[in-house]
Amino acid sequence: MCAGRNKDPSNNGKEIGESIEISVRGRWIQVPAMKFDEKIIAVTGTWIKLAVVHDEVWLDSELENPEACVEKLRKRMAQGLRADIFTFTQKLPDTIPRYNYHSELDSVAAVKTSSFKEWWENLPQESRKNARRSHKRGVKISVLEFGDELIQGIVGINNDAPMKQGRTNDHYGKSLERVRKDQESFQGRSDFICAHVGEEMIGYLKLVYRGQVAAILNLTCKPSHFDKRPSNALLTKAIELCEQKGITHLTYGKFSYGNKRNSSMREFKIRNGFEEILVPRYYIPLTPWGEVCTRLKLYRGLVGILPESVIALGVGARAKWYNLRSVSKPV
Repeated sequence: MCAGRNKDPSNNGKEIGESIEISVRGRWIQVPAMKFDEKIIAVTGTWIKLAVVHDEVWLDSELENPEACVEKLRKRMAQGLRADIFTFTQKLPDTIPRYNYHSELDSVAAVKTSSFKEWWENLPQESRKNARRSHKRGVKISVLEFGDELIQGIVGINNDAPMKQGRTNDHYGKSLERVRKDQESFQGRSDFICAHVGEEMIGYLKLVYRGQVAAILNLTCKPSHFDKRPSNALLTKAIELCEQKGITHLTYGKFSYGNKRNSSMREFKIRNGFEEILVPRYYIPLTPWGEVCTRLKLYRGLVGILPESVIALGVGARAKWYNLRSVSKPV
């Protein structure tokens, strides 16, 4: 960070200047940034540089003056902050487009949480059975404060397996200090829902509250305890908490990732009552290259451009590669 810059409470007290430290696939990296109306605009990407609202999914308010933000970005570009496209989104429950910029509909996985009873009764029988099975097999659910006990439990979960969902587990082998840094965000408006069997923590769900909506930042369980279905028990508790707090919706990332329609994660969300809600996301070109990328919709990335069949082949090949590499590593 640049010395002598102001500190921003939404970034856990880290200094905001010409760059900001962000987490990408489990690693912390520095990227160019600027501050605008108590929000941080970070620039990410290589061949297309996107200016994005940092931690936008987890913030409790929207970007309120995009015109002024674009104007400031253009001025800062003359000072070396280069971005090709500025993108921002509206937030649930606001789904009607409010701006005239180029936009696409973002796929959000969400479930209504105003009535736990209604959510539970609409679940497939198998999902209800899994939640009950978790309890019968000794899983206890509790909400833990941020502290050493929680961090040590998360370290144990991270280190349960070097692979996760067909790829390398980015958090495997992390130290207590690195895990603490990963988890310290949004204190004061988040809960850690934890699953234990005896004294062993086997799963956790980090829930971030942002107005009428709550968002799952992380849901991770030990593969070695999959038979106890801790994920179902954690989600059940999350829905209960949302109802108690008057939360209208719980979101869990995207429902569809570009043209990748079939995945175990998508099926898990469907089985647990999540549906697709579409919200407007805006793309504003800032450079001639950004104009080209916006017209061709290259900001979608490969998952949003390639056909579903090609994506499926690539995912399968990646999983095989990771498996071969893990087998070939010396014990």
